[in-house]
Amino acid sequence: MAPKRKRDEMTGPPRKSYTAEHKLEVVAYAKEHGNRAAGRQYGVGETSVREWKKAEEELKMLQPRKRARRGQSAKWPILEDNLASWVHAQRDAGRAVSTVNIRMKAKTMAVEMGIMNFLGNPSWIYKFMKRKQLSVRVRTTVGQRLPDDWEEKMSSFRDFVANEITARNLSPDDVINMDEVPMSFDIPPTRSVAPVGTKTIGISTTGHERNNFTVVLACTASGVKLKPMVIFKRVTMPRVKFPAGVVVVVNKKGWMNTEVMKTWVSKCYRTRRGSFFKKNSLLVMDAMTAHLDEDVKKTVNAAGGHVAIIPGGLTSKLQPLDIAVNRPFKAIVREEWAKWMLEGKHTFTPAGRQRRADYDEVCKWILSSWQRVKLSTIVNGFAKSGIVNEQTVDTSDTDSDDSCSSDNGDGASEEQMLEVLELLRESDTETDTSFNGFEDDDDDEDDDEH
Repeated sequence: MAPKRKRDEMTGPPRKSYTAEHKLEVVAYAKEHGNRAAGRQYGVGETSVREWKKAEEELKMLQPRKRARRGQSAKWPILEDNLASWVHAQRDAGRAVSTVNIRMKAKTMAVEMGIMNFLGNPSWIYKFMKRKQLSVRVRTTVGQRLPDDWEEKMSSFRDFVANEITARNLSPDDVINMDEVPMSFDIPPTRSVAPVGTKTIGISTTGHERNNFTVVLACTASGVKLKPMVIFKRVTMPRVKFPAGVVVVVNKKGWMNTEVMKTWVSKCYRTRRGSFFKKNSLLVMDAMTAHLDEDVKKTVNAAGGHVAIIPGGLTSKLQPLDIAVNRPFKAIVREEWAKWMLEGKHTFTPAGRQRRADYDEVCKWILSSWQRVKLSTIVNGFAKSGIVNEQTVDTSDTDSDDSCSSDNGDGASEEQMLEVLELLRESDTETDTSFNGFEDDDDDEDDDEH
Protein backbone atom coordinates (compact mmCIF):
# COMPACT_ATOMS: atom_id res chain seq x y z
CA MET A 1 0.00 0.00 0.00
CA ALA A 2 1.36 3.40 -0.98
CA PRO A 3 2.10 5.76 1.94
CA LYS A 4 -0.26 8.62 2.49
CA ARG A 5 1.01 11.95 1.28
CA LYS A 6 1.16 14.93 3.52
CA ARG A 7 -1.54 17.49 3.04
CA ASP A 8 0.77 20.01 1.37
CA GLU A 9 2.10 17.31 -0.98
CA MET A 10 -1.41 16.18 -1.85
CA THR A 11 -3.15 19.51 -2.22
CA GLY A 12 -0.35 21.95 -2.92
CA PRO A 13 0.11 25.25 -1.07
CA PRO A 14 -2.35 25.94 1.78
CA ARG A 15 -5.51 27.70 0.75
CA LYS A 16 -6.00 31.31 1.72
CA SER A 17 -9.17 33.00 2.91
CA TYR A 18 -10.21 36.55 2.11
CA THR A 19 -12.65 38.94 3.71
CA ALA A 20 -15.82 39.98 1.93
CA GLU A 21 -14.45 43.51 1.77
CA HIS A 22 -11.30 42.30 -0.01
CA LYS A 23 -13.30 40.20 -2.48
CA LEU A 24 -15.50 43.17 -3.38
CA GLU A 25 -12.35 45.24 -3.93
CA VAL A 26 -11.05 42.57 -6.34
CA VAL A 27 -14.42 42.49 -8.12
CA ALA A 28 -14.41 46.27 -8.57
CA TYR A 29 -10.89 46.14 -10.05
CA ALA A 30 -11.87 43.24 -12.34
CA LYS A 31 -14.84 45.20 -13.71
CA GLU A 32 -12.49 47.98 -14.77
CA HIS A 33 -9.36 46.08 -15.85
CA GLY A 34 -10.51 42.49 -16.47
CA ASN A 35 -10.40 39.23 -14.50
CA ARG A 36 -6.84 38.27 -15.44
CA ALA A 37 -5.45 41.69 -14.50
CA ALA A 38 -7.30 41.59 -11.18
CA GLY A 39 -5.85 38.15 -10.46
CA ARG A 40 -2.30 39.39 -11.11
CA GLN A 41 -2.84 42.58 -9.13
CA TYR A 42 -4.17 40.83 -6.00
CA GLY A 43 -2.37 37.49 -6.31
CA VAL A 44 -5.47 35.29 -6.72
CA GLY A 45 -6.60 32.86 -9.35
CA GLU A 46 -8.72 34.02 -12.25
CA THR A 47 -11.30 31.35 -11.38
CA SER A 48 -11.74 32.88 -7.94
CA VAL A 49 -12.25 36.31 -9.46
CA ARG A 50 -15.03 34.97 -11.71
CA GLU A 51 -16.74 33.24 -8.75
CA TRP A 52 -16.58 36.40 -6.66
CA LYS A 53 -18.10 38.46 -9.46
CA LYS A 54 -21.03 36.03 -9.67
CA ALA A 55 -21.53 36.23 -5.89
CA GLU A 56 -21.16 40.01 -5.69
CA GLU A 57 -24.69 40.69 -4.41
CA GLU A 58 -24.35 38.02 -1.74
CA LEU A 59 -20.95 39.38 -0.69
CA LYS A 60 -22.45 42.84 -0.23
CA MET A 61 -24.89 41.40 2.34
CA LEU A 62 -22.08 39.93 4.48
CA GLN A 63 -20.12 41.61 7.24
CA PRO A 64 -17.06 43.31 5.65
CA ARG A 65 -14.62 41.26 7.74
CA LYS A 66 -16.35 37.92 7.20
CA ARG A 67 -13.90 35.59 5.49
CA ALA A 68 -16.00 32.85 3.93
CA ARG A 69 -19.55 31.89 3.00
CA ARG A 70 -19.51 28.75 5.12
CA GLY A 71 -22.56 26.60 5.80
CA GLN A 72 -23.98 23.47 4.25
CA SER A 73 -26.47 24.08 1.48
CA ALA A 74 -29.94 22.64 1.73
CA LYS A 75 -30.31 19.07 0.51
CA TRP A 76 -34.06 19.58 -0.06
CA PRO A 77 -34.37 23.30 -0.94
CA ILE A 78 -38.01 23.11 -2.06
CA LEU A 79 -39.00 21.36 1.17
CA GLU A 80 -37.21 24.00 3.23
CA ASP A 81 -38.75 26.85 1.22
CA ASN A 82 -42.24 25.43 1.82
CA LEU A 83 -41.47 24.85 5.48
CA ALA A 84 -40.18 28.40 5.94
CA SER A 85 -43.37 29.72 4.33
CA TRP A 86 -45.40 27.64 6.79
CA VAL A 87 -43.44 29.04 9.75
CA HIS A 88 -43.99 32.62 8.54
CA ALA A 89 -47.71 31.92 8.04
CA GLN A 90 -48.03 30.58 11.60
CA ARG A 91 -46.20 33.58 13.01
CA ASP A 92 -48.28 36.01 10.95
CA ALA A 93 -51.33 34.43 12.59
CA GLY A 94 -49.74 34.91 16.01
CA ARG A 95 -49.31 31.19 16.72
CA ALA A 96 -46.36 29.88 18.69
CA VAL A 97 -44.03 27.63 16.71
CA SER A 98 -41.45 25.45 18.44
CA THR A 99 -38.55 23.54 16.94
CA VAL A 100 -40.48 20.33 17.58
CA ASN A 101 -43.49 21.69 15.66
CA ILE A 102 -41.21 22.47 12.72
CA ARG A 103 -39.63 19.01 12.76
CA MET A 104 -43.00 17.28 12.81
CA LYS A 105 -44.33 19.49 10.02
CA ALA A 106 -41.17 18.88 7.97
CA LYS A 107 -41.60 15.11 8.24
CA THR A 108 -45.21 15.42 7.09
CA MET A 109 -44.21 17.59 4.13
CA ALA A 110 -41.41 15.17 3.21
CA VAL A 111 -43.88 12.27 3.02
CA GLU A 112 -46.26 14.35 0.89
CA MET A 113 -43.38 15.23 -1.48
CA GLY A 114 -42.21 11.63 -1.71
CA ILE A 115 -38.93 12.24 0.12
CA MET A 116 -38.34 8.96 1.93
CA ASN A 117 -34.83 9.52 3.38
CA PHE A 118 -35.62 12.71 5.31
CA LEU A 119 -34.87 12.33 9.03
CA GLY A 120 -35.48 15.84 10.38
CA ASN A 121 -33.21 15.28 13.37
CA PRO A 122 -32.30 17.96 15.96
CA SER A 123 -29.07 18.93 14.18
CA TRP A 124 -30.97 19.57 10.94
CA ILE A 125 -33.53 21.91 12.52
CA TYR A 126 -30.94 24.41 13.71
CA LYS A 127 -29.12 24.37 10.36
CA PHE A 128 -32.48 24.98 8.68
CA MET A 129 -33.20 27.88 11.04
CA LYS A 130 -29.80 29.41 10.32
CA ARG A 131 -30.33 29.12 6.57
CA LYS A 132 -33.78 30.71 6.81
CA GLN A 133 -32.82 33.43 9.31
CA LEU A 134 -34.99 32.03 12.11
CA SER A 135 -34.26 31.97 15.84
CA VAL A 136 -35.89 31.01 19.14
CA ARG A 137 -36.93 33.99 21.26
CA VAL A 138 -37.01 33.84 25.05
CA ARG A 139 -38.53 35.89 27.86
CA THR A 140 -37.09 36.28 31.37
CA THR A 141 -38.73 36.74 34.80
CA VAL A 142 -37.51 37.71 38.25
CA GLY A 143 -37.23 35.49 41.31
CA GLN A 144 -38.74 35.82 44.77
CA ARG A 145 -37.03 37.26 47.83
CA LEU A 146 -36.66 34.94 50.82
CA PRO A 147 -37.40 35.94 54.45
CA ASP A 148 -34.48 37.38 56.42
CA ASP A 149 -34.34 34.36 58.77
CA TRP A 150 -35.01 31.79 56.04
CA GLU A 151 -32.03 29.58 56.89
CA GLU A 152 -33.12 29.16 60.51
CA LYS A 153 -36.74 28.46 59.55
CA MET A 154 -35.68 25.98 56.89
CA SER A 155 -33.45 24.08 59.30
CA SER A 156 -36.19 23.94 61.94
CA PHE A 157 -38.75 22.59 59.48
CA ARG A 158 -36.39 19.91 58.19
CA ASP A 159 -35.66 18.83 61.77
CA PHE A 160 -39.39 18.67 62.50
CA VAL A 161 -40.07 16.47 59.46
CA ALA A 162 -37.10 14.21 60.27
CA ASN A 163 -38.38 13.74 63.82
CA GLU A 164 -41.89 12.94 62.57
CA ILE A 165 -40.54 10.36 60.09
CA THR A 166 -38.43 8.70 62.81
CA ALA A 167 -41.09 8.80 65.54
CA ARG A 168 -43.83 7.39 63.30
CA ASN A 169 -41.52 4.99 61.41
CA LEU A 170 -42.53 6.39 58.04
CA SER A 171 -41.21 5.17 54.68
CA PRO A 172 -40.88 7.31 51.51
CA ASP A 173 -44.33 5.98 50.51
CA ASP A 174 -45.75 7.69 53.60
CA VAL A 175 -44.34 11.21 53.07
CA ILE A 176 -46.67 13.17 50.78
CA ASN A 177 -46.51 16.67 49.36
CA MET A 178 -49.60 18.46 48.01
CA ASP A 179 -49.79 21.78 46.17
CA GLU A 180 -52.24 23.85 44.12
CA VAL A 181 -51.16 24.99 40.65
CA PRO A 182 -53.02 28.00 39.15
CA MET A 183 -53.63 27.54 35.42
CA SER A 184 -55.50 29.15 32.55
CA PHE A 185 -57.52 27.87 29.60
CA ASP A 186 -54.95 29.64 27.41
CA ILE A 187 -51.36 28.62 28.14
CA PRO A 188 -49.32 30.19 25.32
CA PRO A 189 -45.61 29.34 25.14
CA THR A 190 -43.18 32.08 26.08
CA ARG A 191 -40.99 31.46 23.04
CA SER A 192 -41.49 30.89 19.34
CA VAL A 193 -39.42 30.49 16.21
CA ALA A 194 -39.51 33.76 14.27
CA PRO A 195 -37.44 35.66 11.68
CA VAL A 196 -34.16 37.04 13.03
CA GLY A 197 -34.50 40.68 14.02
CA THR A 198 -38.23 40.56 14.76
CA LYS A 199 -38.88 42.92 17.68
CA THR A 200 -42.47 42.01 18.50
CA ILE A 201 -43.26 38.34 19.14
CA GLY A 202 -47.05 38.01 19.38
CA ILE A 203 -48.79 34.68 20.01
CA SER A 204 -52.49 34.24 19.31
CA THR A 205 -54.81 32.65 21.87
CA THR A 206 -58.54 32.07 22.25
CA GLY A 207 -58.81 35.14 24.49
CA HIS A 208 -59.38 33.17 27.71
CA GLU A 209 -56.11 33.97 29.47
CA ARG A 210 -58.07 35.26 32.48
CA ASN A 211 -60.41 32.30 32.61
CA ASN A 212 -58.57 30.33 35.27
CA PHE A 213 -58.81 27.04 37.09
CA THR A 214 -56.70 25.17 39.64
CA VAL A 215 -54.95 21.82 39.47
CA VAL A 216 -54.19 20.06 42.75
CA LEU A 217 -51.19 17.73 42.58
CA ALA A 218 -49.84 15.38 45.24
CA CYS A 219 -47.10 12.77 45.27
CA THR A 220 -45.07 10.70 47.70
CA ALA A 221 -41.33 10.80 48.34
CA SER A 222 -41.09 7.44 46.55
CA GLY A 223 -42.50 8.97 43.36
CA VAL A 224 -46.07 7.65 43.56
CA LYS A 225 -48.61 10.13 42.18
CA LEU A 226 -52.00 10.65 43.76
CA LYS A 227 -55.02 11.41 41.60
CA PRO A 228 -54.97 14.98 40.29
CA MET A 229 -57.89 17.25 41.12
CA VAL A 230 -59.15 20.07 38.89
CA ILE A 231 -61.12 22.97 40.40
CA PHE A 232 -63.10 24.87 37.75
CA LYS A 233 -64.41 28.39 38.36
CA ARG A 234 -68.12 27.63 38.02
CA VAL A 235 -71.31 27.28 40.04
CA THR A 236 -72.60 24.10 38.37
CA MET A 237 -70.75 20.99 37.26
CA PRO A 238 -70.08 20.94 33.47
CA ARG A 239 -72.34 18.53 31.59
CA VAL A 240 -69.54 16.53 30.02
CA LYS A 241 -67.98 13.12 30.64
CA PHE A 242 -64.61 13.52 32.34
CA PRO A 243 -61.79 11.00 31.87
CA ALA A 244 -61.28 8.41 34.57
CA GLY A 245 -58.41 9.11 36.94
CA VAL A 246 -59.05 12.81 37.55
CA VAL A 247 -61.28 14.37 40.23
CA VAL A 248 -63.30 17.44 39.19
CA VAL A 249 -64.96 19.97 41.51
CA VAL A 250 -66.33 23.49 40.99
CA ASN A 251 -66.71 26.65 43.05
CA LYS A 252 -67.13 30.38 42.45
CA LYS A 253 -63.45 31.23 42.83
CA GLY A 254 -61.94 28.20 41.14
CA TRP A 255 -59.50 27.81 44.02
CA MET A 256 -58.94 25.66 47.10
CA ASN A 257 -61.14 26.25 50.13
CA THR A 258 -62.07 24.23 53.23
CA GLU A 259 -64.83 22.20 51.57
CA VAL A 260 -62.76 21.41 48.49
CA MET A 261 -59.88 20.44 50.76
CA LYS A 262 -62.10 17.91 52.53
CA THR A 263 -63.18 16.56 49.14
CA TRP A 264 -59.54 16.20 48.13
CA VAL A 265 -58.79 14.22 51.31
CA SER A 266 -61.74 11.94 50.62
CA LYS A 267 -61.26 11.33 46.90
CA CYS A 268 -57.50 11.69 46.42
CA TYR A 269 -55.62 11.38 49.72
CA ARG A 270 -57.61 8.40 50.99
CA THR A 271 -57.23 6.51 47.70
CA ARG A 272 -53.42 6.28 48.02
CA ARG A 273 -51.58 3.07 48.85
CA GLY A 274 -52.22 1.82 52.38
CA SER A 275 -54.89 4.40 53.10
CA PHE A 276 -57.58 1.73 53.51
CA PHE A 277 -55.83 0.59 56.69
CA LYS A 278 -55.31 4.20 57.86
CA LYS A 279 -51.56 3.79 57.65
CA ASN A 280 -49.58 6.60 59.26
CA SER A 281 -48.44 9.29 56.84
CA LEU A 282 -47.10 12.84 56.80
CA LEU A 283 -48.81 15.42 54.57
CA VAL A 284 -46.51 18.34 53.73
CA MET A 285 -48.31 21.52 52.58
CA ASP A 286 -47.72 25.26 52.35
CA ALA A 287 -49.29 27.77 54.71
CA MET A 288 -52.43 28.40 52.68
CA THR A 289 -55.54 29.32 54.69
CA ALA A 290 -57.48 26.18 53.74
CA HIS A 291 -54.53 23.98 54.78
CA LEU A 292 -54.47 25.55 58.25
CA ASP A 293 -58.17 24.98 58.98
CA GLU A 294 -58.72 22.82 62.08
CA ASP A 295 -61.54 20.84 60.45
CA VAL A 296 -59.22 20.02 57.55
CA LYS A 297 -56.51 18.83 59.93
CA LYS A 298 -59.05 16.61 61.71
CA THR A 299 -60.14 15.16 58.36
CA VAL A 300 -56.52 14.39 57.51
CA ASN A 301 -55.95 12.87 60.96
CA ALA A 302 -59.00 10.66 60.52
CA ALA A 303 -57.37 9.26 57.37
CA GLY A 304 -54.21 8.39 59.29
CA GLY A 305 -52.30 11.50 58.25
CA HIS A 306 -50.39 14.17 60.12
CA VAL A 307 -49.86 17.68 58.78
CA ALA A 308 -46.55 19.51 58.33
CA ILE A 309 -46.95 23.16 57.28
CA ILE A 310 -44.07 24.76 55.37
CA PRO A 311 -43.12 28.20 56.78
CA GLY A 312 -44.38 31.10 54.68
CA GLY A 313 -42.02 32.27 51.96
CA LEU A 314 -40.02 29.03 51.84
CA THR A 315 -41.96 26.86 49.41
CA SER A 316 -39.27 27.49 46.78
CA LYS A 317 -36.81 25.82 49.15
CA LEU A 318 -38.88 23.22 51.00
CA GLN A 319 -41.79 22.17 48.79
CA PRO A 320 -40.79 19.29 46.45
CA LEU A 321 -43.55 20.09 43.95
CA ASP A 322 -42.37 23.70 43.66
CA ILE A 323 -38.73 22.71 43.44
CA ALA A 324 -38.89 20.06 40.73
CA VAL A 325 -42.37 19.04 39.60
CA ASN A 326 -44.70 21.98 38.91
CA ARG A 327 -42.57 23.55 36.21
CA PRO A 328 -42.15 20.42 34.01
CA PHE A 329 -45.83 19.60 34.60
CA LYS A 330 -46.91 23.04 33.35
CA ALA A 331 -44.48 22.79 30.44
CA ILE A 332 -46.13 19.56 29.31
CA VAL A 333 -49.62 21.05 29.73
CA ARG A 334 -48.47 24.03 27.66
CA GLU A 335 -47.33 21.60 25.00
CA GLU A 336 -50.77 19.94 25.02
CA TRP A 337 -52.42 23.35 24.61
CA ALA A 338 -50.10 24.31 21.74
CA LYS A 339 -50.79 21.01 20.00
CA TRP A 340 -54.53 21.62 20.38
CA MET A 341 -54.17 25.14 18.96
CA LEU A 342 -52.27 23.84 15.93
CA GLU A 343 -54.13 20.59 15.25
CA GLY A 344 -57.30 20.48 17.36
CA LYS A 345 -60.87 20.86 16.20
CA HIS A 346 -61.99 24.40 16.91
CA THR A 347 -65.41 26.04 17.00
CA PHE A 348 -66.20 29.75 16.76
CA THR A 349 -68.81 32.12 18.12
CA PRO A 350 -71.13 33.98 15.69
CA ALA A 351 -68.78 36.96 16.10
CA GLY A 352 -65.86 34.86 14.86
CA ARG A 353 -64.14 34.39 18.20
CA GLN A 354 -62.49 31.02 18.75
CA ARG A 355 -63.92 29.12 21.71
CA ARG A 356 -61.60 27.73 24.36
CA ALA A 357 -61.05 24.02 24.91
CA ASP A 358 -63.87 22.00 26.51
CA TYR A 359 -63.64 21.08 30.19
CA ASP A 360 -63.16 17.40 29.41
CA GLU A 361 -60.38 18.26 26.92
CA VAL A 362 -58.58 20.26 29.61
CA CYS A 363 -58.87 17.33 32.02
CA LYS A 364 -57.30 15.06 29.40
CA TRP A 365 -54.35 17.47 29.20
CA ILE A 366 -53.99 17.42 32.99
CA LEU A 367 -54.18 13.64 33.28
CA SER A 368 -51.79 13.00 30.39
CA SER A 369 -49.30 15.59 31.62
CA TRP A 370 -49.34 14.25 35.19
CA GLN A 371 -48.73 10.72 33.92
CA ARG A 372 -45.74 11.92 31.90
CA VAL A 373 -43.94 13.50 34.86
CA LYS A 374 -41.05 11.16 35.64
CA LEU A 375 -40.65 9.26 38.91
CA SER A 376 -37.04 10.48 39.12
CA THR A 377 -38.23 14.10 38.86
CA ILE A 378 -40.45 13.66 41.92
CA VAL A 379 -37.84 11.80 43.95
CA ASN A 380 -35.21 14.42 43.13
CA GLY A 381 -37.61 17.14 44.29
CA PHE A 382 -37.93 15.55 47.72
CA ALA A 383 -34.16 15.04 47.91
CA LYS A 384 -33.44 18.68 46.97
CA SER A 385 -35.93 19.95 49.54
CA GLY A 386 -33.98 18.11 52.25
CA ILE A 387 -37.11 16.84 54.00
CA VAL A 388 -36.29 13.24 53.05
CA ASN A 389 -32.63 12.53 53.61
CA GLU A 390 -32.27 9.02 52.22
CA GLN A 391 -33.76 7.73 49.01
CA THR A 392 -33.94 3.99 48.38
CA VAL A 393 -36.26 4.25 45.39
CA ASP A 394 -35.15 2.88 42.01
CA THR A 395 -35.41 5.79 39.60
CA SER A 396 -33.86 4.07 36.61
CA ASP A 397 -37.27 3.94 34.92
CA THR A 398 -38.27 6.88 32.77
CA ASP A 399 -41.81 6.76 34.10
CA SER A 400 -43.26 5.92 37.47
CA ASP A 401 -45.64 3.19 38.50
CA ASP A 402 -48.15 5.71 39.76
CA SER A 403 -51.57 5.22 41.24
CA CYS A 404 -53.33 8.17 39.64
CA SER A 405 -54.58 6.14 36.69
CA SER A 406 -54.60 2.58 35.45
CA ASP A 407 -53.44 3.69 32.00
CA ASN A 408 -50.00 5.28 32.00
CA GLY A 409 -49.50 5.27 28.22
CA ASP A 410 -46.27 4.53 26.47
CA GLY A 411 -44.33 7.50 27.80
CA ALA A 412 -43.27 10.66 26.05
CA SER A 413 -41.99 10.59 22.50
CA GLU A 414 -38.63 12.03 21.52
CA GLU A 415 -40.29 15.14 20.10
CA GLN A 416 -42.33 15.65 23.28
CA MET A 417 -39.35 15.35 25.58
CA LEU A 418 -37.29 17.72 23.40
CA GLU A 419 -40.10 20.24 23.67
CA VAL A 420 -40.23 19.89 27.47
CA LEU A 421 -36.46 20.34 27.75
CA GLU A 422 -36.68 23.43 25.58
CA LEU A 423 -39.48 24.92 27.65
CA LEU A 424 -37.76 24.14 30.93
CA ARG A 425 -35.05 26.67 30.10
CA GLU A 426 -37.48 29.48 30.89
CA SER A 427 -37.87 30.85 34.41
CA ASP A 428 -41.21 30.12 36.06
CA THR A 429 -41.52 31.37 39.61
CA GLU A 430 -44.22 30.48 42.12
CA THR A 431 -45.73 32.76 44.75
CA ASP A 432 -45.71 31.80 48.40
CA THR A 433 -48.43 34.13 49.60
CA SER A 434 -51.82 32.84 50.64
CA PHE A 435 -54.14 33.00 47.65
CA ASN A 436 -57.91 32.88 48.08
CA GLY A 437 -59.12 32.81 44.50
CA PHE A 438 -58.88 34.38 41.10
CA GLU A 439 -60.16 37.85 40.32
CA ASP A 440 -63.59 38.11 38.77
CA ASP A 441 -63.58 38.65 35.02
CA ASP A 442 -66.05 38.98 32.22
CA ASP A 443 -65.24 35.57 30.77
CA ASP A 444 -66.71 33.55 33.63
CA GLU A 445 -69.62 31.39 32.54
CA ASP A 446 -71.63 29.17 34.86
CA ASP A 447 -73.18 27.21 32.03
CA ASP A 448 -71.67 25.34 29.12
CA GLU A 449 -70.42 27.49 26.27
CA HIS A 450 -70.55 24.88 23.59
